[in-house]
Amino acid sequence: MPALKKIVVKDFRNIEFQELSFSPNVNCISGNNGEGKTNLVDAIYYLSMTKSAFPAPDKYHFRYGTDGFTVGGTYAMENGLESRISIQVKEGEKKLIRDDKPCARLGEHIGLLPVVMVSPGDIGLVNESGEERRRLSNAVLSQMDREYLAAVQSYNRLLQQRNKMLKDFQPDGSLLDVLDQRMAPLAERISGSRRRFAEDMKPIVGEYYRLISGGGEGVSISYKADAFRPDHEKDFLLHYTSSGPQRDDFLFTMDGHPIRRSGSQGQQKSFLVALKFAQYEIMKRSYGFAPMLLLDDVFDKLDYTRISNLISMVAGQDFGQIFITDTDQERLRGIVDRITEDRAYFETRRGVFTRVD
Repeated sequence: MPALKKIVVKDFRNIEFQELSFSPNVNCISGNNGEGKTNLVDAIYYLSMTKSAFPAPDKYHFRYGTDGFTVGGTYAMENGLESRISIQVKEGEKKLIRDDKPCARLGEHIGLLPVVMVSPGDIGLVNESGEERRRLSNAVLSQMDREYLAAVQSYNRLLQQRNKMLKDFQPDGSLLDVLDQRMAPLAERISGSRRRFAEDMKPIVGEYYRLISGGGEGVSISYKADAFRPDHEKDFLLHYTSSGPQRDDFLFTMDGHPIRRSGSQGQQKSFLVALKFAQYEIMKRSYGFAPMLLLDDVFDKLDYTRISNLISMVAGQDFGQIFITDTDQERLRGIVDRITEDRAYFETRRGVFTRVD
């Protein structure tokens, strides 16, 4: 499985310049809130996905006063060789270089370094719009299935063209027909993959939630598709495309009720961790090896029993390289030292990271 041996970060959020070497097993980053823990794991995520784990334009990741950033990593790959990845971002420009060769299409890189990230921001999957849940399915499926990624990219380009035409007061109906014919099979491909994703995830989410929570309530996930049925008259009035996978959603329930209404903070957090671990399990089955796992402040809002269950689960499974952040260094050491002796500890202050083994 790919493992990040070394990372170099320049001008990413509050990190001016940092070069760090990691354990192939467990890496722990501690520090107070706002010091840079999340920025480091997001830089690691960026190397895999060519974008941040958080929905914001790249310019918001530039360190204050700079006009871009660079993130580079050296990986030990499955074939036993090393691979060097570098991503340079400036306003309106993004370059990816792999083993000294420019990568013409960023999409060709996605899936090479599979990654799963769990963070406090995941709460948006429960209480925000369907866009957050569609983003999750896209992040998983795009890493495992390049045809799905290509379908989403093509559909979104055509959707943008269609919506632009609909904003005109007299759109060309024949051109809309052409777009509809091109979009229909793409929409069907996207919806089919998302439906299978939800079906695959459902039993695994339930089992992981049981392991974390110790039993009790049952959780479930289902897919709510919005079939692409172009209605020109309706869309003319609305000035946008009123149906299609851009309106899909995933329903999360606890004992048959929406979890955003019936679940406590601890229950919602346990569900979100179970959801991401189910994503991890599906990706591991697809790749034949374990993805990298980024656990950012994952212990927040979990009681001691749930934390112990979570760590026991990580320790007892075939997990790959893991990065864990926490504000409590002693708690982190107490938990991780029980898992393995092959680990590295880092402290951060104002974007500066120091190894403290």
